[in-house]
Amino acid sequence: MPVHHSTLRLSAYGLLGLPLAMAALPLYVHLPKFYGDDLGMPLALLGTILLVTRLGDAVIDPLLGFLSDRAGNRVRLVVASLPLIAGGMVALFHPPTESAHQPIWLAAALIVTYLGFSMASIAYQSWGAQLSTDAHERTRITAAREAFTLIGVLIAAAAPQLLGGENAQGLGRFSLAFVALVAVCGAVTLGTSPRPAPRRTDSSGVWQAITQPFANRDFRVLLVVFVLSGVAAAIPSTLVLFYIQDVLRAPGASAVFLVLYFLAGAAGMPFWVWLARRMGKKQAWVTSMLLAVGAFVWAYVLGPGDVAAFGLICVLSGMALGADLALPPSILADVIDRDARTRAGTAAEGSYFGLWNLVTKANLAAAAGIALPALAWLGYQPGESGATGAVSLVYCLFPCAFKLAAVAGLSVWRAPAPIRGSLGLQGE
Repeated sequence: MPVHHSTLRLSAYGLLGLPLAMAALPLYVHLPKFYGDDLGMPLALLGTILLVTRLGDAVIDPLLGFLSDRAGNRVRLVVASLPLIAGGMVALFHPPTESAHQPIWLAAALIVTYLGFSMASIAYQSWGAQLSTDAHERTRITAAREAFTLIGVLIAAAAPQLLGGENAQGLGRFSLAFVALVAVCGAVTLGTSPRPAPRRTDSSGVWQAITQPFANRDFRVLLVVFVLSGVAAAIPSTLVLFYIQDVLRAPGASAVFLVLYFLAGAAGMPFWVWLARRMGKKQAWVTSMLLAVGAFVWAYVLGPGDVAAFGLICVLSGMALGADLALPPSILADVIDRDARTRAGTAAEGSYFGLWNLVTKANLAAAAGIALPALAWLGYQPGESGATGAVSLVYCLFPCAFKLAAVAGLSVWRAPAPIRGSLGLQGE
């Protein structure tokens, strides 16, 4: 019989998602300004360090997935990774005063932090995928994790300012508070959350293990849909501040809009869990993508001063975000389970999630590579009112095109019947 976990135990599992999300935001948002503005590091040098370390972080994910599958105990990998994340964050925001030493310090601290973060994320997601063979229970598991992830993003967005400002003082205090939070959340998750069921480890080589998921047709289809949907979600993230500043002309409201967006995402998780049980995960995900399309088509017709309307759009698109976070990893867990059963139960969650995380990071890069050059080609310059239609076009309609392509791909997907003894992708 499939295992069903109490809400309290699922919350204990999901709690670790909070500090992991809190680590990600400062790395991508605050770190460039801190080193480039506050410390005065040359931007070309800073950009090179960030590019090289981020590329290395993405490329290493499949190898970490392989390690996660071979480790035998994913919980131990999570335990080993947490000190790396905590120590790396403290080092990043407590650099040496001698400017000549700062580039090496930054590169080393980023390598440690990225390694710990990626190792923890892959092992943690794979752990969740093993907690149940029930398709609907998997949605509860991923929703619990992603709800805490959104809460972590909200806390990370506000904490530096509350602790002294987005400067050396505030970020330094944030990094120390982060260590305490990692310790508390890690202790709760590791001490009280359910443990993954053991599986026989595959003995294939590194390259074969890393590429094995691509032999799974369901995974290939799901990955294409995930890329299309992920790029659609990442384009607005890249351009939202430009849209608020130059289209709505309400830069002072950006924090409120972002809070509405992420709160709606967290609050909507129970609805998507319920809807997935009612109509199936695939159809629930399609519904969320159509909701996002409707919201962004509406945003296309807004103009200066339409603050209340955009606030409602943030709530609707935030709701859709909740489904984007909760449902795809749950469907992936179903795909992994079917694959494991066809291969006599050998563990491969790490290989799957290693590739999944690699694609997640690639989506962010692809979105920037599509959206920003498109704005430049259309003649947009930040702060100028002459080409704000370009911002509306790229911010609102480009994501709609990607979302509709994802809907088309997901709608025609005909997954094979589930293997006996597993609910697989039932409920589609």
